[in-house]
Amino acid sequence: MKPNIQLASTTAPDGTAITLFEHDGDYAIQAGRQQLMNSRQHESELELARLGCERIAGHRAPHLLIGGLGMGYTLRQALDMLPPKATVTVAELLPEIVRWNRDLIGHLCDHPLHDSRVKVKTTDIMDLIRRTAEAFDAILLDIDNGPQAFTTESNRGLYSPVGIKACMHAMHSKGCLAIWSAFSDKRFEHLLQRLGLHVRAYPAAASKSSKRFSRCIWVASRDPHSLPEPHVRPPVERIA
Repeated sequence: MKPNIQLASTTAPDGTAITLFEHDGDYAIQAGRQQLMNSRQHESELELARLGCERIAGHRAPHLLIGGLGMGYTLRQALDMLPPKATVTVAELLPEIVRWNRDLIGHLCDHPLHDSRVKVKTTDIMDLIRRTAEAFDAILLDIDNGPQAFTTESNRGLYSPVGIKACMHAMHSKGCLAIWSAFSDKRFEHLLQRLGLHVRAYPAAASKSSKRFSRCIWVASRDPHSLPEPHVRPPVERIA
């Protein structure tokens, strides 16, 4: 059996160890002992981009914000959908994650950071959002493991009423917010609705071969016409 090879590591602001591993051509990023993502299971990250970009792909020069670079799959899918004059801003808290994407795992997604449409901001996405007003056509959030953030405690603020309102303020009036989660969460969905947003929840599979639609992606907007079309799929399996 081939071993796991540790390629690189860094530390989150709260002290959690973030580690990049390679095993027989597959790659994984862990927070402590918890696996955050791996290169074999990235279908839901692609779906996040497909849902979030569906309504803006036809715009002449849309501006997209992606919160969380991960392994680059969401960014790659967004770039494949958006026009040549698009701008894609990526907010990534850890500079080492950006470096890993440039130097160690960029080949997984055909080096999306080389695309001239991409602007990388090494910052806390909440800081970026708070400084921004009506700039984005869509925001895609893949921060931590969803609303019940466990990698960095400060991530919880992004999914709070204050964080969601800040996201909406940073977008145009018809902008849409797409949020990835490893599990469904009716309480969070109700929170979005209580904030006066139109919301749809979309189940997503971890991989193309999986028959379990265990992941969840919410898309929310002040304008119901900015939401992607409903998809007929199995219900999301309750993980938590």
